[in-house]
Amino acid sequence: MSTPFYVSPQQAMADRAEYARKGIARGRSLVVLQYADGIVFVGENPSRALHKFSEIYDRIGFAAAGKYNEYENLRIGGVRYADLRGYTYDRDDVTARGLANVYAQTLGTIFSSAAEKPYEVELVVAEVGETPEGDQIYRLPHDGSIVDEHGSVAVGGNAELISNYLDQRHRDGMTLAEALKLAVQALSRESNGSQREIPAERLEVAVLDRTRPQQRKFKRIVGRQLARLLEADGAATEAESAEGAEGADEE
Repeated sequence: MSTPFYVSPQQAMADRAEYARKGIARGRSLVVLQYADGIVFVGENPSRALHKFSEIYDRIGFAAAGKYNEYENLRIGGVRYADLRGYTYDRDDVTARGLANVYAQTLGTIFSSAAEKPYEVELVVAEVGETPEGDQIYRLPHDGSIVDEHGSVAVGGNAELISNYLDQRHRDGMTLAEALKLAVQALSRESNGSQREIPAERLEVAVLDRTRPQQRKFKRIVGRQLARLLEADGAATEAESAEGAEGADEE
């Protein structure tokens, strides 16, 4: 009888991590940014039925990159956890931190189990607070670790390049139109330094809006509202450029 090859635990975990990263890299990237009135989710997604962003509970949103069937199972599990906890205790007891811990345990168990392949997903769990200081954003890689993010976060295939771009340009107090424009600019950047155009029809956009009077703060931005935001931002940029040109002429 042949003896199986020995693989060290360190090498086995490294191989599993590489497998998961390659799977995630094949998917389209997405970004999550804080703006003055909440948190905005932006991603390139040609499908109108298979969403990358979803509502989990009153103030909590979910974003995922990678294999759809795997992160959809996680989303459904998160909704069930939130509903049960909110019904059993209180709606305020459902938090993004608690949900991130549940997802971390699930992803960590699957990643370390030799009986099944690791999930090819990367998650973002966000909760909008009463003020910008109360906003919470957690990124969960394939191995189940939790990263507490502030300001902006990108996940998916081109995440490192996009994150660097956002870190240099994102600022506190941005309007929704400004944050949306920045997100689209970041997503359109290529690894070779060029920039492609992403039409509005291929964008999936959602927000957690703290100013909504409803208890549920999650809202999708589609159609004319999305077009108006993109056009309004473009018009504002053109107006600023015109004012700058007039000022230069006067000088």
